Amino acid sequence: MTYDFTTSAVHAVADNIKWNKYAGRDVLPLWVADMDFATAPEITAALQQRVARGSFGYSEPTAELIAAIVGAAQRDYGWALHPDWLVPLPGLVSGLNIACRATGGDADAVLTATPIYPPFMSAPAFSGRPLTKLPLLEPTEGESWRWDWVALEREAASARTLLLCHPHNPVGRVWTADELARLAAIAERHDLTVVSDEIHCDLLLEPGTRHAPLATLSPELAARTITLMAPSKTYNIAGLGCALAIIPDATLRHAFQRTMRGIVPHVNLLGYTAAAAAYRDGAAWRAELLAVLRQNRDAVIAALDGAAGLRVTRPQATYLAWIDCRGAGIAQPQHYFEAAGVGLSDGADFGLPGFVRLNFGCPQATLTEALARMRRALGCA
Repeated sequence: MTYDFTTSAVHAVADNIKWNKYAGRDVLPLWVADMDFATAPEITAALQQRVARGSFGYSEPTAELIAAIVGAAQRDYGWALHPDWLVPLPGLVSGLNIACRATGGDADAVLTATPIYPPFMSAPAFSGRPLTKLPLLEPTEGESWRWDWVALEREAASARTLLLCHPHNPVGRVWTADELARLAAIAERHDLTVVSDEIHCDLLLEPGTRHAPLATLSPELAARTITLMAPSKTYNIAGLGCALAIIPDATLRHAFQRTMRGIVPHVNLLGYTAAAAAYRDGAAWRAELLAVLRQNRDAVIAALDGAAGLRVTRPQATYLAWIDCRGAGIAQPQHYFEAAGVGLSDGADFGLPGFVRLNFGCPQATLTEALARMRRALGCA
């Protein structure tokens, strides 16, 4: 490999939330969705060049950044973006909260599918809107997590906004063309605005697959869709705070921008620099990263699926494994494995107790030790 994915970059810094949670304890942190790898050296070089200029005033997207975003969308998804559609954001969570305020009133329900990334459930409440949680159907033999279409059709009739995770965090699903088409039809039938979180879309783990942005299905669907994207997860630069909303419809875009005024800060200028470098120069690094993540995913499944009753959903995207611990008879699996020296995310935070989420975006040595600790705790060593 050209790049180093065997060395952890976090041990040399003092400000890493993921590792600081267990400072002074022998616990390997595999919880929050940060990777342990150093970001692409092309991004680091771009940041160093920008810092060397010594100018750190208020900033705005440059022509270079816009060209990098538009170019990457065309290259990676076949999506012809217009620069006017782009709305910079300091983070994806801000986008979720803005969208909930901009797409409906206090009485208009927001619909989302659970289990789900926790801000999907908090953003409607912060916006004063009711939330309708639609449980995904759990895997059966030969199947993965899937939509309950009957329930979705029923609940969509009384909702105004659909918060979609595409690909899905935490279950790791890449929604198929047929599933996306059914979602689009329901959204149009019930006049839903769709907020599509596509932050993990550059982390598809099945070779040869290509992300299909929801807004590319039809012009009609694009007109009711707010797409949220960022380089933060793929390139491990979340701390630089740069994301974007892509909103083709001018009326919807202006409503989103009005809601931002006086509340949402400017994007960090180094975030802009890193994003431009990531989208323009990061493809080779990402390709090697995906090969490492595929190996790590397979190691997680081999070690844990079926171990003492655990069931591991095979993620089609992300570096996150969703693990069902109910068959192991463990009442509080997050606490159980933390006591065994592995820090995981609690499924209850995603709306489904009895599960844990494991971040395998780390060097193989770290993952191997974590999996060994979990197997020993299960009596499977």
